[in-house]
Formats: sequence, structure tokens, C-alpha cells
Amino acid sequence: MNWQNLRTDYLNYLRLERGLSENSISNYTLDIRKLEEWVTSNNITESPVSIREETMQKFVYDIAIEMNARSQSRIISGLRGFFNYLVFEDYRKDNPMDLIESPKIGRKLPDTLSLTEIDALISTIDLSKPQGERNRSIIETLYGCGLRVSELTHLKLSDLYFDEGFIKVTGKGDKQRLVPIGLQTIRYIEIYRKEVRVHQNIQPEAADTLFLNRRGKALTRAMIFTIVKRLAEKAGIRKNISPHTFRHSFATHLLENGADLRAIQQMLGHESITTTEVYTHIDKRHLKEVINRYHPRKSD
Repeated sequence: MNWQNLRTDYLNYLRLERGLSENSISNYTLDIRKLEEWVTSNNITESPVSIREETMQKFVYDIAIEMNARSQSRIISGLRGFFNYLVFEDYRKDNPMDLIESPKIGRKLPDTLSLTEIDALISTIDLSKPQGERNRSIIETLYGCGLRVSELTHLKLSDLYFDEGFIKVTGKGDKQRLVPIGLQTIRYIEIYRKEVRVHQNIQPEAADTLFLNRRGKALTRAMIFTIVKRLAEKAGIRKNISPHTFRHSFATHLLENGADLRAIQQMLGHESITTTEVYTHIDKRHLKEVINRYHPRKSD
């Protein structure tokens, strides 16, 4: 079996049996292609079925020269999953990645914006232009509901349950969850829907999509990144922010104001509480206040 056939089989497995998103599948594809290209450029004749641990060690050594530890770790993890699949399907007897360790990487705390910075960013939006109302709704939804950028771009009109105070969000692996939405966010979305979106020439495939570009099609992830970057520059915010920054800020501000970590986990759509626990590292002062307020042995 050659590289292309086994890569295709593996990606179909990820898509159909594991239900991974296209973004995740794309990342796995890049990992395998990186190894394929390296094998070809070095005139190595080994296939995925026959490639040896020594060859994989040389590959990891070479990518370490051009990549940081985090990128190395991701590729190693992706390839380990690929070879585990080949073992599972009886294409080979062992995983050549088993004894290869990922580089140690520290946990990077997520960047956050203060409420003042978020308000300053929103205040720079030019509401005299049609896309202004849309952009305000986008920022308010990212921050007000803690959405991933892909969850925002896939949000549909049929996912809005404003009477109940919830929106239905489709997250990683097409898993759906209900997320509470505040009255202010609802108000801005309704302004955009009734005063801007209703006047657009909407393409048939985007009829149910909430946020649209000027051509009446769904916004791309890249466009959301561009909107956020431009607003941050206009507001004079020096931090390196992205749409995900609003998700981090959402979780951090909830925690700082006393929200339960399990509730935050459910709203963010994290499978494991350990993913959500990164927010407990952000503001140690908040944790000190919690124990001083609630622990029975607190000091007077």
C-alpha cells in the first residue's frame, strides 16, 4: 500500500468513524504530507507499512530544526495517531512512533481582554455602514456566548432560540450544545437581522446562515480574523488578539465573577474539565478571594 492510499483510508476513518471536523482532518492531512514529502526528498523507499523507527527519528530531528516545540509536538501526535490506525487495521505490527517523545512545552496561558478593552474595541465600529451592525453583532456574540470562530460562522437563524434565551451551537466533531445568550447580545443580533440582513441579496445556500458577507454568502474564518484585527488596531489595542481571545475573555470574566467551573465547561463545549481549568491559572487573586470568602477556616 502506498502513501496516498493509506492516507485516504485514514482520513475517511477520521471523518466517518471518529466524526472529526474538516479543520481537524486538514491538520492530520498536513502532518502526513509533511512526512511524505520528507521521505520523497530524501530518496527513502519505505512505505507507511515498512517505515522504521530509525527513519522516523531522523524525520523528527530534521523538523526540529525548522519548527518550534509546539509545532513539533502536534506533528508527532498526528503521526502517532496515523500509525496507530495502521496497527489497528493490521497493516503493520508496531508503531514506529512509540519510543519517540514529544518535546516538552509549557502551558501557554490564553490572552484575554478586559471589559474596558472590549468596550473600546466595539466603540470603534462604524455603525453608519451596513457591515457595522453586523460586526458589532459578531463581536458581541463571540464575547457574550464564548464561541469558537468556526461555531460563529456556522451559526444559523434556525439555531436561535431567543424566547428561551439560548442558541444551539455546533462545535468540534459536529457535537451540539445549548449556550445561554444575554439580552444585550440578542438585541444587537436582532438589529442586524431586521435592519441589515433583510435587505441583502442572499444566496440560496446561505439562506439560513446568520452572518453574511456583502455578496450574501457565509463569512469565512479568515474574514472574522480580519475584522477583529482591524478593530483592535483602530482601538489601539497592542495585544496580539484573535477571535479566540473573546472566548478566553468570556471564560475568564465568568470565573472572576464567581461562575462554577463546570458550568463554564458546558458553555465552552470542552469535553474535559482539565481543558477548562487553564482559566484557573489566569488570575490568582480571584482564587485567593474565593478561599477567603468561602472556606470555613478562612481568616477573620
